[in-house]
Amino acid sequence: MLRTLTIRDFVIVDALELDFSSGFTVFSGETGAGKSILIDALALALGERADASVVREGAARADITAEFAPPAEARRWLIDAEMSEAEGLILRRVVDSQGRSKSWINGFAATLTQMRELGEMLVDIHGQHAHQRLLRSQEQRALLDEQAGLGPLLETVAQAFKRWQTLSEQCQRFEANAKELLQERQHLEWQAEELQRLAVTPGEWDEISQEHQRLAHAAALIEGARGALDSLAESESALLDHLGAIQHRVAQLAAIDATLLPPAEVLESARIQVQEAVHDLNGYLDRIELDPERLAVLEARMEAIHAASRKFRLAPAELPGLLASVTERLLALGAASDIETLRKEEEAARLVFEKEARALSALRTKTARALEAAVTEGMQSLSMPGGRLEIVLEPSTPSAHGLETVEFHVATHPGATARPLAKIASGGELARISLALSVVASTSKTVPTLIFDEVDSGIGGAVAEVVGRLLRQLGHQCQVLCVTHLAQVAAQAEHHFAVNKTLSGGRTSSQINALAGGARVDELARMLGGIEITPTTRKHARELLAAVS
Repeated sequence: MLRTLTIRDFVIVDALELDFSSGFTVFSGETGAGKSILIDALALALGERADASVVREGAARADITAEFAPPAEARRWLIDAEMSEAEGLILRRVVDSQGRSKSWINGFAATLTQMRELGEMLVDIHGQHAHQRLLRSQEQRALLDEQAGLGPLLETVAQAFKRWQTLSEQCQRFEANAKELLQERQHLEWQAEELQRLAVTPGEWDEISQEHQRLAHAAALIEGARGALDSLAESESALLDHLGAIQHRVAQLAAIDATLLPPAEVLESARIQVQEAVHDLNGYLDRIELDPERLAVLEARMEAIHAASRKFRLAPAELPGLLASVTERLLALGAASDIETLRKEEEAARLVFEKEARALSALRTKTARALEAAVTEGMQSLSMPGGRLEIVLEPSTPSAHGLETVEFHVATHPGATARPLAKIASGGELARISLALSVVASTSKTVPTLIFDEVDSGIGGAVAEVVGRLLRQLGHQCQVLCVTHLAQVAAQAEHHFAVNKTLSGGRTSSQINALAGGARVDELARMLGGIEITPTTRKHARELLAAVS
């Protein structure tokens, strides 16, 4: 559960630290005082997106820290993520005035995805507009699926549907383009035959080009290498002899004057390098020879490759790559053009989808009947006697969501025909039905903290008292936090905080105080009667508290 919430420079909150207990806690206050800001701050710590607008005006950054006593599931998550701490769980979020955000889990830097993933194990927030979202069919389906715990099966169904649709589209494309595919295949087969006959290997063009260059100029190469060798070592005026004599002379002089040692060493190095050049030239002349037959073979091979490169409009070196791509495309066409195999695969994929989707339908039906009964029972206590919820599962075109649509139908009084929720419920009725659904759905969840942000809007009087009792009972199972304007709901709480907006030094701030005794009576009286608290409203407030006790 949530233990503490610390807020710094968030919207109109300057500095705030709240300690929370188990059970049912309410927050009350005038409209605009900042009650929902607390929920927004906690949502930010749980990974909600934020921008610079959340930073208090004039401040450098907003800083929110939430400390939890984590449930077992969250502890396992922390251990797997190597973020476990013996003391518990601390989530921190900082947003600066430029909108940049940083997050930490137990002091370890974390991503927003990690914050949200962990947050889903800790807190479930029911917003003040939840009953409006409930009018959308996809929200109704999502609520039913969540109640049934169908997350993994929904993913399996979606993947099976995607596989089936992919194969179906492949079949349709083949049947629509069979002629074009056949022409493409014939053209590719011709290309492959030509290229395979030529059999150009990767790197071959560069190799034979270099060898051809060498053989075509073999006479000039031999003549040039022989001339260089003569000049260096074999003529009467060979450079090597002259260089040796010069080096010897300078070395003798260096024995007299040591300053001549460097040039003597350079000359010796030059003499050695010339000797190495002479050795390499001799080796080259031993290897190179005129080979007109090999030259003719190379020229024929190069002409064949040149002809193919012109035919396919590619550089000679690119021909092996063309053969590889043509072969790959032919394999793909071969698989795609096997229409019978494709049809069998499509049929198999359809059967897999239908099997998983029927299992999904069965679980939806079972959960729908249980949810109908629980919500119908809740409606009786929320001043809708004889009202009932019916969850209609109507067969539909197969989709990634299964084989049916989900629609909530409601009868608001005895004997009435149940009709779609979006068409029959008034604002107050919709709020009560939504609250009943929220309470029923929450009892099946494992999160330790539930937050209701003005979900009791649109109700009042005796119904409000019933809502308060429902939330108090829910607080026996988990921690419940509720933002409310209704004194009947607030009176049922075990802990009560009042939110006030103050103006000091030209700055607006939101402050929160825990209430007890007379202060709580005064706040309930204000909620009952408005700004002016009278003895009558105080008496009524005491009666509300006494009824709870």
